[in-house]
Amino acid sequence: MKIIQQLSDYIEEEINDAIKYAKMALECLDEYPALADTVYKISDEEIKHMMMLHQQVVAIIADYRKKNGEPPEAMKMLYDIMHRKHMEHAAEAKAYQSMYKD
Repeated sequence: MKIIQQLSDYIEEEINDAIKYAKMALECLDEYPALADTVYKISDEEIKHMMMLHQQVVAIIADYRKKNGEPPEAMKMLYDIMHRKHMEHAAEAKAYQSMYKD
């Protein structure tokens, strides 16, 4: 499904942005603490956006199952691969966020 691929790309963008902002928060914490707090909050919002998009992918797949039965095996395999990749990448973002909080 093309929509899942598009959402997958958007999910990846959100994760990349979360990492970018979390790193910036760490880099400017000592010199610009207010800025660090702001970009940390933006990083956290990016993770929330990622989760919202992920929930929509899950809903689309559930809707597909209701209407058509199980998705093709290739589609399930691709989703599993992308989901695992996204969760690993999101863990990197959360690790940077944790460094900021500590």
